[in-house]
Amino acid sequence: MIEKSIRQSIEVKQKILKNKTLLKTLQDVADKIITTFGHDGKVLLCGNGGSAADAQHIAAEFTGRFYYDRPPLFAEALHVNTSYLTAVANDYSYNEIYSRLIKAKGRKGDVLMAFSTSGNSDNILKAIQTANNTGMITVGFTGDSGGKMKDICTFLLNTPSNDTPRIQEAHILLGHVICEIVESKLFPK
Repeated sequence: MIEKSIRQSIEVKQKILKNKTLLKTLQDVADKIITTFGHDGKVLLCGNGGSAADAQHIAAEFTGRFYYDRPPLFAEALHVNTSYLTAVANDYSYNEIYSRLIKAKGRKGDVLMAFSTSGNSDNILKAIQTANNTGMITVGFTGDSGGKMKDICTFLLNTPSNDTPRIQEAHILLGHVICEIVESKLFPK
C-alpha cells in the first residue's frame, strides 16, 4: 500500500510534467501574480478542508519566506479568522464565507487562488464569481475535470487525477512552483 500510494503520486506529477498546456498556464499564473504584487496588489486564497490547509500553506509561503529572506508579500487565506467564519456561516450561509470577504478585501487586479479538488464547491464557486465581478484574476486549482470552476476561472490548474489526496499533493507542488517563480523574479539574488 505504501509503495502504491507513492507510485500514484509520482504518476500524477509525471502527467503534469508532460502536459505543456498546464505548464504554460502555471507560468502565466506566476507572471500575473508577479504583476499583481508589482502593483501593490494582493493574493487572496480559499478552500475547504484539506484545500483550506493548502490555501493557508501557500499564503504563508508568500508572506513569510520561500527559499530565502526577503520582504513579505500580501497574501491571505480567507478562512483564518474563525470568529468571522462562524458568524457569517451562522448569520448568512456557509456559501457566503468567502464571497463576503472578497467584497471587503478584493480589488481589481488582485488575484484569487481558489482550491477545490472537485471544482464544484458552492462557496468556492461563489467566491470566484464575486472575484470575477470585482475585476480580480481568478486561479482555480482543481482535479482532472475542473468541475464547474473550469468555465468561470481566468486560469485553471486542473491536476490530471480524480484521487483527492493525489490532487492535493499536486496542488502544493503547483503552489510551490508559483512561489519559487514569484520570489526569484521579484527578489533576484
